Amino acid sequence: MDYVGHRVVQEAAKETTSATTLFVPINFVLLSVLAYTVYSTFSRSNTTAPVPRGPPPKVFRTYTPRTLLPFNGEDGGPIFFAVRGRVFDVSNGRGFYGPGGPYANFAGRDASRGLSCHSFDTDMLTEDLDGPLDTLEGLGPSEMEALQGWEETFMGKYDIVGKLVSVADDNALRVAEAAQ
Repeated sequence: MDYVGHRVVQEAAKETTSATTLFVPINFVLLSVLAYTVYSTFSRSNTTAPVPRGPPPKVFRTYTPRTLLPFNGEDGGPIFFAVRGRVFDVSNGRGFYGPGGPYANFAGRDASRGLSCHSFDTDMLTEDLDGPLDTLEGLGPSEMEALQGWEETFMGKYDIVGKLVSVADDNALRVAEAAQ
């Protein structure tokens, strides 16, 4: 019986030492997770990524028919056009309003009459760039309603970047500003 008792004590000692060793699989996994967490926490740099710059801010300014004309989208430039005195930046709709688009003849121009009449003809555009603005005289209630619908669409979709005034009104504004 001494042999059996001695053997039981030996086996009990083996189980206790093997249970207390550090190199069991679960300890290895936990140690790996801890090491990865510490490494990823302290290896990050304290610098933040630079914020990408957006497009330059749009400045509200006064345009005349002649100063609006260069904003026709050629050479990848911005596309502006006016509707009832409001100048819209429609550059996001380059496929429609840019060169080759169905509304391209309105780019850089006052599109009010053409939009109200649902016409893309060039005779809808004001020819005298230094003369008075189109007063939209002769348009009926249905044309004015159509124009208002277009204007509301543009106001919800595009930025207003200025106002369109005649050359005479622009000159009068400049004289008044200089007198102040």
